[in-house]
Amino acid sequence: MTEIQKCKWWGWGSEGQSYALPDPQSFWSFLENSLGPLQKGSRVASPNDIQLPPSRLASADLEELTELLGDNAVTTGPSDRLVHALGKSYVDLLQIRQGRVSAAPDGVVFPEKEEHVQALLELAHQKHWAIIPFGGGTSVVGGVEPMPDSQPVLTLDLERMNRVLEIDPVSNTARIQSGIRGPELEAQLYANGFTLGHFPQSFEFSTLGGWIATRSAGQNSTKYGKIEHMVVSLRIITPTGILDSPVVPADAVGPSLLQCLIGSEGTLGVITQAVVRLHPIPQHRVFATYLFPDFAEGVSAVRQMLQADLRPAVLRLSDPDETAMAVLLGKSPQSSFKELLGHWYIRFRGFDLQRSALLILIFEGTRNLVSAARRETHRFLRSGLYLGGHPAREWMKSRFHHPYLRDDLLDRSVMVDTLETAAPWETLPTLYAAVRQALSESILSTAPGALVFSHLSHAYPDGASLYFTFMARQQAGGELEQWQLIKEAATEAIIKHGGALSHHHGIGSMHKPWVQSYLGPGGLAFLEQLKRKIDPENIMNPGKLLGT
Repeated sequence: MTEIQKCKWWGWGSEGQSYALPDPQSFWSFLENSLGPLQKGSRVASPNDIQLPPSRLASADLEELTELLGDNAVTTGPSDRLVHALGKSYVDLLQIRQGRVSAAPDGVVFPEKEEHVQALLELAHQKHWAIIPFGGGTSVVGGVEPMPDSQPVLTLDLERMNRVLEIDPVSNTARIQSGIRGPELEAQLYANGFTLGHFPQSFEFSTLGGWIATRSAGQNSTKYGKIEHMVVSLRIITPTGILDSPVVPADAVGPSLLQCLIGSEGTLGVITQAVVRLHPIPQHRVFATYLFPDFAEGVSAVRQMLQADLRPAVLRLSDPDETAMAVLLGKSPQSSFKELLGHWYIRFRGFDLQRSALLILIFEGTRNLVSAARRETHRFLRSGLYLGGHPAREWMKSRFHHPYLRDDLLDRSVMVDTLETAAPWETLPTLYAAVRQALSESILSTAPGALVFSHLSHAYPDGASLYFTFMARQQAGGELEQWQLIKEAATEAIIKHGGALSHHHGIGSMHKPWVQSYLGPGGLAFLEQLKRKIDPENIMNPGKLLGT
């Protein structure tokens, strides 16, 4: 069994692990030249230094919960309440580093079986307690924190419901408990010759239930699809009963019950089980990297490739600024002969690394299909310069390490955050330019320098997602207000130019103000009516996703 890793309370990932910069001096010099002089940031030294609001659960409540769930399944300890109070967004980490946690769950419960979950929801319904389902706690949109309210809040951590219950090797499906984390899930599937093929950047710490609740996308989604394409059936326990969607490959029984439950972000009930589609472990994997003269040329080539029904597992096209950052992060202190030769070759072929766009492709499957797809794909990428497989292979090795760099940036008072959207190919260039402009202008109104870069991933025949990263020097004393200004400017640009409000991060509380603009009053009213019917007391993750 894969060991469950605990996230550090003040940052990302496992305690003691960090991002190893190959050339720290060059990296920090580049940032200072781009953003202005940096200064050492501060954070509280211990979780004991953070004062949480007192728990509102009476001793009689705790006795009732313990009787319901058993010993060691209920806690009001400060450390457990703190870990479950926030996700991993920039705003979350800003608060916890400053020791300002204004709301925390009154207690944390760890059910071990569905009967526990059902009994908990019945009790919460009677007592008007709020329930927040909790997987890995990696939400970056305010999906797991309690809202300031007089209503007592219980966080329901599903980490003990973490087994693959059964595998159907004929249909290539599996029934799996929702609290299982990525490494545990893949280890159990691999032992039986299968993979789910879902690898979000939070893979090591996030859970199957969390992926489904937020419509997650993995880095292999161009081949395998987003999580909603992988789910066959869901079992979800709500305050008014159990919803169990049929286990069939497809049906035509009115609006899809399954799709109404996927992406519900804990606002309708607790996902306890899912039946998902599996894939045989790939026999063969091929890595390829191309450099295009500019981002537009790369986008055009990728579009043609996708519309010819060519689907690599991983497709990631970086704009020039992200390409430059990738080169910087891969640079060693003493450039090797191979690096120097590679840069000379790129210049010799007429490419400028300051303007070029890097495309990473990974093909996987049977040897014959991969070889055929690789040959056919090359036809559509001839305007690019083929750089071999090494850069793509190195990206895959380090793809789960990049979030650790955010901790080092925050330690130097650098604001760093991400946002994502999606659009049809026709409007993608306009959306890309508008969001870049909104980010740059809003950042420069608060700081002396800005870094904004993006990549295209999760591509489809009719469009693709855009994932933006932005950095600036923090505005001392006004860090939250600075971020809010930038976030609002970028989100307004997304809505105005026809982008998805979110492609895979979800809504939580952070994107909720724009849900009506995106769905329209009728769409929002439909979801709110569904919420009122299933959760009439509004106890399920209140304040998230919907306007209720």
